[in-house]
Amino acid sequence: MNKIFIYDSVKKEKVLFEPIVENQAKIYVCGPTVYDDSHLGHARSAIAFDMLHRVLKANDIDVTVTKNFTDIDDKIIKKMNESSRTLEDITTQYINAYKNDMHSLNILDNTLEPKATQNLEAMIEMINNLISKDIAYKIDDGIYFDVSKDTSYGNISKRASDENSIARVELNTQKRNSSDFALWKFEKANDVAFDAPFGKGRPGWHIECSAMIEKHLAYENKPYQIDIHGGGADLLFPHHENEAAQTRCSSHTELAKYWMHNGFVTIDGEKMSKSLGNSFFLKDILKSYSGEVVRFYLLTAHYRTDFNFNEEDLISSKKRLDKYYRVKKRVYGSVASSVNKEFKNRVLEALNDDINTSKAISLVDEMINGANDKLDNNPKDKNLKKELISNFEFINDILGICFNDAYEYFQFGIDKDTKKTIEELIEKRTEAKKQKDFETADNVRNELTTLGISVMDTPNGVVWEKL
Repeated sequence: MNKIFIYDSVKKEKVLFEPIVENQAKIYVCGPTVYDDSHLGHARSAIAFDMLHRVLKANDIDVTVTKNFTDIDDKIIKKMNESSRTLEDITTQYINAYKNDMHSLNILDNTLEPKATQNLEAMIEMINNLISKDIAYKIDDGIYFDVSKDTSYGNISKRASDENSIARVELNTQKRNSSDFALWKFEKANDVAFDAPFGKGRPGWHIECSAMIEKHLAYENKPYQIDIHGGGADLLFPHHENEAAQTRCSSHTELAKYWMHNGFVTIDGEKMSKSLGNSFFLKDILKSYSGEVVRFYLLTAHYRTDFNFNEEDLISSKKRLDKYYRVKKRVYGSVASSVNKEFKNRVLEALNDDINTSKAISLVDEMINGANDKLDNNPKDKNLKKELISNFEFINDILGICFNDAYEYFQFGIDKDTKKTIEELIEKRTEAKKQKDFETADNVRNELTTLGISVMDTPNGVVWEKL
């Protein structure tokens, strides 16, 4: 295995990644609460940890990636009461929408995608265990975790409490400590509730991740349950702090050996949030730009930095990706041979250094510029074309871009009916050329040009793209 360095959010420094079990990596990434469509923050996190997945795979590590769906939550219940729809109806809609958006961004499939409602037994078991140790206790509105019983509480985030949050919320005088948090919330009016030996209700947010990691992923007889726990920077406290505490006190093992967090997304300089009304839904941006363009744009900045999203930079980023596809067009129809080893090693070296995508992309830029120069000098060099096709396959594998057909990429935004019309006109032109009716063929080409379509005759057939 090559040396891979990642930034550990707890140690606040880059460290050498050393798997708990040789050549294996178990990763858990906090997934969405499925009450609404996915936004740019979801895209940022998904792409960051998709890159981690790809980089580890490229280094011949057997990777297990688990991302949960929180399908029971105050916001989901609020939507149920407002719409008279069932919990399953709402959550299924938004889980499917999320998966479709992730597919558009070319996110690799997760190994496991557990739902909170399907893992209640594991949560109840963990809560019972904590109650038996007097680390969890019962009050009028639920079961709470006593943070004073965990001597290591605060080690993950270097914070012992969220003073702002406590100041905003009316203090529950029954709690032993102001920082104690709910493991189980007892049933209220217009609520969703499940049976449990300690009282009918529903799980708190933090318990689901701890319980699902222990159930689905935990190494046996190891000091850590998983290799890497990931999520957005906003989850470091209190969510990840509380997860770590629950696991530590329940199983006497640490939750994760490494903790990784991606930066925030701002929109034109303002932090993205639902309350500000600037939470940019992916479904809206994907109407105007392909998922590949969005992915490429988000990859241009390091995953740990805060990302300022604006359309002007998105357009510039698309033009940069267009250059890659223009080279791909120049080698269209060639068969892959083997990737350029120097290029591959340099890109991997950049990505093995805490997933430095901006440096990796600059190396791709360099390769593309060199490819254009070489093709200008040797337009019929078959070996060069084969190598470039292999380079593009590697770029797809490692960065998740350049996976589209060289001409279809430039067809984005054209609806199915228009595509059908274009294909029919091309067929008409092809038939006219066969009949040596060049006047009709030229007229059809002019008609296509009027539609904003450019037609190219290649050794592999007729191809077209949007002008």
